[in-house]
Amino acid sequence: MGTLDLSGLNCPHVVLRLAEHMRGLEAGARLIVISTDPLSAIDVPFFLDKAGHRLVSREKADGLIRFVVECGSARPAP
Repeated sequence: MGTLDLSGLNCPHVVLRLAEHMRGLEAGARLIVISTDPLSAIDVPFFLDKAGHRLVSREKADGLIRFVVECGSARPAP
């Protein structure tokens, strides 16, 4: 499971970078995503749902939001 550290980025860059990274993943692959943007707690799950991916877990601690996401068979448009 890889890690994508998006600390310091704000909306919409968190979701844009995540979408770009997920294009290279196979269906079923899991990824840890780290963000410091409080709005990512809303934006990331929304993106995952719309793009056909899955939010496995979300944790908030010490100013960081840690998501575990799973790539679905549907991929975001290039």
